[in-house]
Amino acid sequence: MMKAVKYPFVLFICLFYVMIIGIVDSTPFNETMFSNRRGLIRHKKHDGPCKAHNIIDKCWRCDPKWADNRQKIAGCVQGFGHNTVGGKGGKVYIVTNPADGDVMNPKPGTLRHAVLQPEPLWIIFAGHMNIRLCRELLFTSHKTIDGRGFHIHIAGGAGFMLQNIKNVIIFNIHMYDISPAKGGMIRSSPHHVGIRGASDGDAICIFGSTDIWIDHCSFAGSYDGLIDIVARSTDITISNNHFVRHDKALLFGASDETPDENMRVTLAYNHFGKGLTQRLPAVRWGFVHVVNNDYTMWKCYAIGGAKGATIISQGNRFKAEHGAVKEVTHRNFAEKSEWCKWTWRSEGDLMLNGAFFVMSGNPNWAAAYKGYPLLKPEPAHRVHELTNFAGATLGCRVGLPC
Repeated sequence: MMKAVKYPFVLFICLFYVMIIGIVDSTPFNETMFSNRRGLIRHKKHDGPCKAHNIIDKCWRCDPKWADNRQKIAGCVQGFGHNTVGGKGGKVYIVTNPADGDVMNPKPGTLRHAVLQPEPLWIIFAGHMNIRLCRELLFTSHKTIDGRGFHIHIAGGAGFMLQNIKNVIIFNIHMYDISPAKGGMIRSSPHHVGIRGASDGDAICIFGSTDIWIDHCSFAGSYDGLIDIVARSTDITISNNHFVRHDKALLFGASDETPDENMRVTLAYNHFGKGLTQRLPAVRWGFVHVVNNDYTMWKCYAIGGAKGATIISQGNRFKAEHGAVKEVTHRNFAEKSEWCKWTWRSEGDLMLNGAFFVMSGNPNWAAAYKGYPLLKPEPAHRVHELTNFAGATLGCRVGLPC
């Protein structure tokens, strides 16, 4: 985990708001915290015809027959996670039971049983569900969790662990009030039960895994992080999500001893809303493309990092709060003589209410870049529109445009 910030004033502000977040986190979760900041009805963003505004949503949304071709979304991911197809080509597995009582021999029909199967699966749900995981949920490769059609809540228990696997899609679920869970004997595959340590309390931890796509999910109030990407994980896209009510939200690269130089993450079309403090994200090592996101609140900083991380910020909207820290960026544990060499660039971002981004590194980075083509940014003035449907709030119903 990243250590405390270095500068006294910023440290004071951060500690003050961490105390406030702690008070909020001690209260019962109110689902209206996920409601869109535009004052629109939960699960329904407007009363007119279906609209899709960004390139990912345009690929699949507004088709009334979406439920007949759920796997279409497997061809819609953009950015570094572009190869992710999840359970495409596999059977449909219907979760019928929200229980999670047996972690060594999970019952058929439960979510835990579904994600442990060895073959590719497209996992859907039989109805609205509130699932409280008693231990971290260990995945196997080639899975899609598709919550469309119902309100799927993972809350009040442990979170998801994607460890040393590949090719997973997590789509249209709510995750909040995630807490640490004790370890013990837990099944990690159909043929293996092993001892696990206690989980940290992350909503989703991506550990040593590749080709991951998290889209149209809503996150709030976990004990540790909302999404952690660590231990040489790479080729990940996090898009169309809604984040609220949390201190240290997104951590990409957690250890100086486990360098993540090859980590590549696309963060696109997300909304960072009420009650957030810092790490939106915080990055060690690696390359992160932050594109067309809407930042409407941060108490400490929005984008931070260390250890030579490369951060390209394009077409985002940053709106600083009144009386809060105006700087978007924060460097950890480095003097200016060192961090001035890190490539942190802001291109076409919209800065509101005094927000500012301290750039560093090579202004001609694009000419030297040889990696996978980056997602083309839309103009920042369109961010409000591009992120209008962020989160697990589409309200998809069978037979109607989603």
